[in-house]
Amino acid sequence: MNETPRPQGTAGDAVPVHPQCRNGRAFAHTTGAPGPGHPHRSDGGAPQTPRGARHTGRHGGPGTTPPVPGSPTRPFRALAPPVLSLSLLAVVTWQIAAHGPLRSADERLGRAVAGSPAVPTALAEFLADLGETVVALPVLGAAVLWTLWPAVRSRGPRRWLPPVAAALTMAAVPALVVPLKAWLARPGPPAMAGGAHAGFFPSGHAATAAVAYGAALLLLLPRMPRRAWAVAGYALLNAGVAVGLVRRGYHWPLDVLGAWCLAAVPLWCLAVVLARTGVSCRSPGRPGPGP
Repeated sequence: MNETPRPQGTAGDAVPVHPQCRNGRAFAHTTGAPGPGHPHRSDGGAPQTPRGARHTGRHGGPGTTPPVPGSPTRPFRALAPPVLSLSLLAVVTWQIAAHGPLRSADERLGRAVAGSPAVPTALAEFLADLGETVVALPVLGAAVLWTLWPAVRSRGPRRWLPPVAAALTMAAVPALVVPLKAWLARPGPPAMAGGAHAGFFPSGHAATAAVAYGAALLLLLPRMPRRAWAVAGYALLNAGVAVGLVRRGYHWPLDVLGAWCLAAVPLWCLAVVLARTGVSCRSPGRPGPGP
């Protein structure tokens, strides 16, 4: 079988050809060129890594990625309620101690409300009595026992913490109110002029109602189907206590406001404790965390 030998050339025999521009892949990879040779993705689809979403650095280089959840601003946002309450309490206390214009306006408002027939005397007395310890403490005690019974049955150490924390929150009320009363020694309204003591700021009745009913609400709120109605009822109850105290001439309006600002701090601490134990995050019917 005869084979025709193929001519074999060398590199020196090649004819020099000038490079020509062709509309192929090499040209399509040029920056900004449309078509399948796009530098990010050849098929024109969405890039696998969102480079366009990245923030550039100071000199145009690749910078940091977008902010992720759980930024450091969350703790400051969580501290806003107690900080605002204590700030308002400081302003009111300063006005009471310095006999400022806010105290004068408060006393004029208190005298006007105390003599107003808009709220009947019997109703005002009933509303004011809701701030008594003999009324508010049994309500909190019932809520504590209601949440303490599952802890006894499950014998979980974390189940004991919410009712115990609620009881300690209520015990902190006299420790906060009594020293402030003794320090300011504010005289009471004209109806209380014959009293044997002075020291009506802040109101102990308003603080007792706010903390006792608030702690009970925080304990029972996860088990309630209509939580918004429960919170609205709590707000209306405390507003009624305030109206009753001022209408009956037992306290000035700023006495009640100062008590609310002071009560917000232990209630916030209780809410944090319940959130750490998972009580505030549990919906009705869902079992709580184990031991």
